[in-house]
Amino acid sequence: MKNRQNVMIKGTKNGLSLQLNDTCSYESLLQELDQKLVDLQGRENDSPLISVRIQAGNRFLTEEQQEELKERICYQKNLVVEEIVSNVLTKEESQRIIDEQFITSVTTIVRSGQVLEVPGDLLLVGDVNPGGTVRAGGNIFIMGALKGIAHAGFSGKKEAVIVASFMTPSQLRISECITRAPDYHDQDGHHQMECAYIDDSQQIMIDRLQNLKHIRPNITRFKGGR
Repeated sequence: MKNRQNVMIKGTKNGLSLQLNDTCSYESLLQELDQKLVDLQGRENDSPLISVRIQAGNRFLTEEQQEELKERICYQKNLVVEEIVSNVLTKEESQRIIDEQFITSVTTIVRSGQVLEVPGDLLLVGDVNPGGTVRAGGNIFIMGALKGIAHAGFSGKKEAVIVASFMTPSQLRISECITRAPDYHDQDGHHQMECAYIDDSQQIMIDRLQNLKHIRPNITRFKGGR
């Protein structure tokens, strides 16, 4: 039976894909990688840069090993490593994912000059006064008046939303998108809970809370029941 290759190089529309055997020793991997790179030395030195994506599978690569792989590959003047993908999560990465999915509940009033920040979703029972700021890595749900600044998805989560019982913010921000307060007032003094989100045109839109389940159908995490 033919032995499995430790390094498989495949051409893609975006460059090269290096698939690494995740069961062999790291030393065996380097030996075969060096040989495969020698076979690529026939390319012209002035040829355009070729993007390389390394797929490590279930192999954990330390930072030193990642740098070593990049150096060996980039020694070829026309190759550049764009990404190293692994199925293995570090403790720090797994904790970050847990934190981002956690909902922090706070009962308080965020006053002018105060900043309330959480890594995941924020459920605030209280108001955000003018000059106050709330920031969340995920969604922001405010059971009260939002009159200050709210920044949801600050880590780059564009699907995050901002919900408030009374939506008159000085500034709304989701990921990198920014908008000011809506230019309308309810003449009758009756206000509906509203939600802010990024639409397909990459603009922040404000809509009635009742429409949130259609705008973000995956926002519900509850499973089970009838």
